[in-house]
Amino acid sequence: MFIDPHVHMYSRTTDDYEKMILSGIKTVIEPSFWLGQARTSSKTLIDYWEYLINFERARAREFGINHYCAISVNPKEANNSQLANESLDVMANYLSKEGVVAVGEIGFDMITKEEEKVFARQLVMAEELKMPVIIHTPHINKVEGIKKTFDIIKNCNATKSRIIIDHNTEETIELSLSYDVIAGITVYPYTKVSSIRAVNMLKKYGTDRILINSSADWGVSDPLSVPKTAIQMEKDGFSKNEIEQLLFHNPNNFFKQSKNYVPL
Repeated sequence: MFIDPHVHMYSRTTDDYEKMILSGIKTVIEPSFWLGQARTSSKTLIDYWEYLINFERARAREFGINHYCAISVNPKEANNSQLANESLDVMANYLSKEGVVAVGEIGFDMITKEEEKVFARQLVMAEELKMPVIIHTPHINKVEGIKKTFDIIKNCNATKSRIIIDHNTEETIELSLSYDVIAGITVYPYTKVSSIRAVNMLKKYGTDRILINSSADWGVSDPLSVPKTAIQMEKDGFSKNEIEQLLFHNPNNFFKQSKNYVPL
């Protein structure tokens, strides 16, 4: 049994749910993401949160998959100050709703001042509510983005054990693990890492504070990345207990920190 702790089912077909349950994925966590073009108003972001909380959760349930979501103003959207501030003014109302288990994904895209303000405000909000946080790391200047992320975590006095620093690569995994946070690795063709590269990182750094996710969306991506990583781990000599710990118990234990998460 697997958990995918970061997947964007909004952009996937219903057939994907069938393949996922047949492959052993029992639970998914869906963070708020950028839809691919600029929004025209905060109302469309609010509609999107409503969609995740209601329709997507029901769609997953039809296939026996538990669906939870994380609510946020995405880093790209943070650069539209009016949209970001209007959305943040009402976001707290959504964080207590059934199925909302985290704030995310937040963080940096282009590492701008506007992104920093919105990032910090959401981090404080999560801390006040004692909610887990999923932090996106930028595609470019990733090391700089992670260093700046840790400065903000420190300035906001956020609880590190409730934080995932996501989308790590060979360049950043050691830096992320040097702090008391959970490090996410996204197995995603072309723009992130392959299952072979992910397993090579596991060989070097262990499985204790790492989560594996697909981040599958409307790009060339794979909602079966988590079970395919299990196959690669088995090929490379990891035990069944190690695979189960990484791909089920680690995300299950992390999201137990949310009062809205029902552990398996």
